[in-house]
Amino acid sequence: MAIFKVKQCPVCDGKEFSSFLTCTDYFVSGEEFQIKRCKSCGFKITENIEDEENIGPYYQSENYISHSNTTKGFVNAIYHQVRKFMLGRKRLLVENVAALRKGHILDVGAGTGFFLNEMNEYGWQVTGIEKSEDARRFAKLEFNLDILPAYELSKLKGKSYDVISLWHVLEHIHQLNVNLDIFFSLLKDDGKLVIAVPNHDSYDAKHYKEFWAAYDVPRHIWHFAPSQMKLLGEKHNFKLINLHTMPFDSFYVSMLSEKYKKSALAFFKGIFYGKISWLVSLVNKAKCSSVIYVFEKN
Repeated sequence: MAIFKVKQCPVCDGKEFSSFLTCTDYFVSGEEFQIKRCKSCGFKITENIEDEENIGPYYQSENYISHSNTTKGFVNAIYHQVRKFMLGRKRLLVENVAALRKGHILDVGAGTGFFLNEMNEYGWQVTGIEKSEDARRFAKLEFNLDILPAYELSKLKGKSYDVISLWHVLEHIHQLNVNLDIFFSLLKDDGKLVIAVPNHDSYDAKHYKEFWAAYDVPRHIWHFAPSQMKLLGEKHNFKLINLHTMPFDSFYVSMLSEKYKKSALAFFKGIFYGKISWLVSLVNKAKCSSVIYVFEKN
């Protein structure tokens, strides 16, 4: 299998790196992966992962909820309950940032289609892109959504979308800069790009270190903080106009992290540290476990 090697920082083009952390793939393989840090901007990158064509086996787990929709396990059961609430919150956020009640939205990494179904039910014209064939099949059977495979992204018509959304997807995309250029071309001139990613500058990331569940190696290639997201957007002629928090992620990620640590009373410890992370984010949005970034064209 071919190894995906990153010799230049995709954010600042820096070429000097230092070692940051060694993390374990707790989901599938049990393998260890190194994360390196760009000396110029602090961006963090998982090293020596499989290339785009060969990384698929690292997603082949019934526990990978965005592809399998599993309710197995207590933490995943909680995730499902929270998701029902958050779908409405995401829709309202999109409507507010776009200043539209109805429009055309492209969801990249649409998974099993729950978010697109929410938007569709409220009158939006929806287009989805998803690499996983199983997830696309689920979306068709469950919601009658015809979500497109990843290779169709570059074939979509330019300046067609009021909103492009990526909910915990950008960190998975190998060709980061190529895809951001495509997003720019697909957005209408007054369109909005909405990106949610984990935040390695959050309280829970610093507390859990190599056990932080949102490092999720090797599936997460890139590890973002707000300063780097701003720079990355500017590199592609986007202007960062707002940040929003994903408060439930502080609890979900903390509970998973405690599980990875094999802690006694993992659920209760996860709630405790998740609450601290959430409280910190009330004071400073840029310290939330996951952050939603809203960009417009420059």
